[in-house]
Amino acid sequence: MANDIIDPREVDWHPRHRPELFGHSAAVASFKEAFGTGKPHHAWLITGKQGIGKATFAYAMAKWLLGQGRSADTAARWISARSHPDLFVLERKMTDKKPARLKTEISVEDARELLDFFARTASGDGWRVAIVDAADDLNTESANALLKIIEEPPPKSIILIVCHQPGRLLRTIKSRCLKLPLQRLSDNVTTEIALALPPLSGRPPGEVNVIAGLAEGSPGLALGLAESEGATVFSRLREKGDWGQVARLRAAQGFSPRGPTQADFEIFINLLARLLAEKAINAPGTARGREAAGLHTQLLSEYRIVSGFNLDRKQAILEQLARCENALKAA
Repeated sequence: MANDIIDPREVDWHPRHRPELFGHSAAVASFKEAFGTGKPHHAWLITGKQGIGKATFAYAMAKWLLGQGRSADTAARWISARSHPDLFVLERKMTDKKPARLKTEISVEDARELLDFFARTASGDGWRVAIVDAADDLNTESANALLKIIEEPPPKSIILIVCHQPGRLLRTIKSRCLKLPLQRLSDNVTTEIALALPPLSGRPPGEVNVIAGLAEGSPGLALGLAESEGATVFSRLREKGDWGQVARLRAAQGFSPRGPTQADFEIFINLLARLLAEKAINAPGTARGREAAGLHTQLLSEYRIVSGFNLDRKQAILEQLARCENALKAA
């Protein structure tokens, strides 16, 4: 019988499959240095903007730890297959009802499975590792169950806690963890990662660079942008380089009342604004550069008006593209 439960996280670019980690060398060095002392802290709170690679960092460190004393390649393969006996991942589960969906939170029953995991002996004499992905999904009961483990850690155990908004986490958990904040990635590194991910690998590099810049150092956000209808419409426009009346009408048609959402509209406007900003930066002191800068300011101002008063997005796109046509043409 076919499995009716389809986990949306089961994708080829999930962090557990990633062969390497980009852009967080300082955090890697700090983590590994702690193990050089022989007495590393048992609980690490990995923080930073969502999508910058916190889970990828946690899986990379788990592979490094569990690859000691045995083949590192074997450890990586087992982790990728969710079959490593010394790794437990605490995350949201799927509902039992059909159609199956991701649960909205990590339940206390799920957290108690982590207790059972640490109650068992390791498969060898090495580390046992738990990844919490993410602590933001814990409810009060599951957070307290995690706290109990952190307060009474078993020997040779490491807990890697991914957290997007540490301000919302229990203060008692934060006080018992060693904090490891990850910094935002540069646009170049974000582009490099994005180009290696299937949803973006087929896009023109220049377009991916624009999306990566808008993502502000977050490859995860870049993936979201890639799947946005607003980004798709913008990509078609820029790839063809045609900003004429027919192309403008076709693009605006996509933003009819029954078309893309407000989020898609926002993404389209932001991509267009970034392109105008690039035109202005690349032509300083020229009439075209000044025109692009002025249109950039005007575009963002009118976007706030259209969104604030729920005005016709299709008409707004049409008018803005008509104003921007000359500035957007290749120099």
